Amino acid sequence: MSLVELIAQADERGLAASGLACLDRCVPLLGGDDEVLRPLWANLADGGDSAAWGELLEQVRAKLGVADVMDDADVEDEAALLARRMLAAAPAVRSAAEARIWADACSVASLQIHRLLDPAEDDASSAAALPEALSSARTEGASASAEGRTQGMSPLVAAELRRQISVLEILAGHGASGLRRALEVSTEGRRVLRAVVSRRARTLRG
Repeated sequence: MSLVELIAQADERGLAASGLACLDRCVPLLGGDDEVLRPLWANLADGGDSAAWGELLEQVRAKLGVADVMDDADVEDEAALLARRMLAAAPAVRSAAEARIWADACSVASLQIHRLLDPAEDDASSAAALPEALSSARTEGASASAEGRTQGMSPLVAAELRRQISVLEILAGHGASGLRRALEVSTEGRRVLRAVVSRRARTLRG
């Protein structure tokens, strides 16, 4: 199935985990540590109280200093702004309907963030073709994406697409027992993005 189809067929836990995983990989842009989203991950496990999701979410927002409403004038860093909006848009109630909207929006935002940060994305013509490439990659079969048939996409973006597909497939196949593996996939992506962000910061300073 394609990424879009996986999102369409995912259950509440899978959708929430998909959006949370996208956000988790982008935590380096929010100035958070690697454990800041752990309470939300734990809430998705069997026995987690779905009614506590909203309170945990507010605690995370407070730690990261993310306001509920993002000001368009606050665009000192487009990638960081997209990450803040992902967190600000997270649903206060863990329902499948709201989580599906969030998961889909997080998927698009995270791919865009990786495009903005990818040092290989220098070619103007390639950058111009990216929106169409991202759209087609999200709607093509998962196996095709996994095999790397992502024409016009840079390596960082292609890797993010594969991680998004992997998380949804893991949760679809294993439910709550797949959360640990989904978190591992996300952690790997976060480490990659943290290195990219650090490299970019050094470049801007120097």
